[in-house]
Amino acid sequence: MQVIKLSNSIDAKKYLKELGVDDGGIKILSLKAYTHIVYIKDLHVGGANILKQDALSIGADLAVPRGTVIAKTPHVDCILIATTSQLQKLSKKELAQPFGLKELATKLQDMLRVKKPSHVEIMGVINANNDSFFSGSRFNDKDAINKIQQMIEDGADIIDIGGVSSAPNSVHVDKNEELERLRPILEVIKKEKLYKKVKFSIDSYQPNVIESALKSGFEVVNDITGLQNDEVSKLCASNGARAVIMHMQGTPQTMQDNPEYENVLSDIYSFFESRIAKAELLGVKDIVLDVGIGFGKTLEHNLLLIKNLEHFLTLGKPLLIGASRKSMIDKISSSPADERLAGSLALHLEAANNGASILRVHDVKEHVQALKIKKALDKI
Repeated sequence: MQVIKLSNSIDAKKYLKELGVDDGGIKILSLKAYTHIVYIKDLHVGGANILKQDALSIGADLAVPRGTVIAKTPHVDCILIATTSQLQKLSKKELAQPFGLKELATKLQDMLRVKKPSHVEIMGVINANNDSFFSGSRFNDKDAINKIQQMIEDGADIIDIGGVSSAPNSVHVDKNEELERLRPILEVIKKEKLYKKVKFSIDSYQPNVIESALKSGFEVVNDITGLQNDEVSKLCASNGARAVIMHMQGTPQTMQDNPEYENVLSDIYSFFESRIAKAELLGVKDIVLDVGIGFGKTLEHNLLLIKNLEHFLTLGKPLLIGASRKSMIDKISSSPADERLAGSLALHLEAANNGASILRVHDVKEHVQALKIKKALDKI
């Protein structure tokens, strides 16, 4: 006899099928192969006691603070641990219960409907300015076009072009100056019809810049202010452009001045709910969400967001992560920007595992290769 410990990340359905399990059994057993860990904040203590008993009755469990059973405090935080099968049963069971459990049941059902993306796109970064934090991303005119061609050859799905640095403490640039930096590149992209070879994204929140880019064949608007300006939403809507809503606390000039959150996951989730509602009201139909790694976050905030990225999938929108060569890597490994490729790959592969659909990167070729290896591993 041989006993083999399999990874929790295997394709359970594949193994069950190879084992010869019938179709009905595969469906049932695969639902038991994945464990969900759900953090619930401010649940009514009565609801927590009901949920605890209901969870135990189906083989799941709920971790609660001491004193919950005697209602020591009116509300508690707790952690639910359940398989997919158990979560399905529990979400139906709690629909008939009081103390906020009906709302919880609805959220659990939303979680169960979430599917991680099967394909991850690579967005290459080109900066048409001389003050971006990574010198390897700075290009002007002819050099930028050459870099675009190289990124296309390396396998980029999208190329994101900006004319202003958004690094911490970066200098504000007038919108007309921003457009002048970008104009030569936009003209070549339009003239050579490079937009037929790859999707282009404009990294800007200025309506005049965005309008010029959309007229040059760009399909994506990457707005670090999260569509704060309604005119940007209207431009996306009228041109059928995809809008990237990014979260940023403060501005590039102030965002790293002691960023604080009540709960970084909940606070950013609420921000997205609000901005999505406003954008859709203004006619934006294609939305991507970016939690804004490094934009008003501490190292711990950044790591929490990447580790728990799946939380945001219940919003029903694709997720973009851009951690490429950022200073959070330096804080962990003491590495200057030109030595952060390995750290970028590690962060981005974790993000892809946790539900990211798009990775915004400086190093296209290396990320394309890494994703091919990941895809091969996912099939095993």
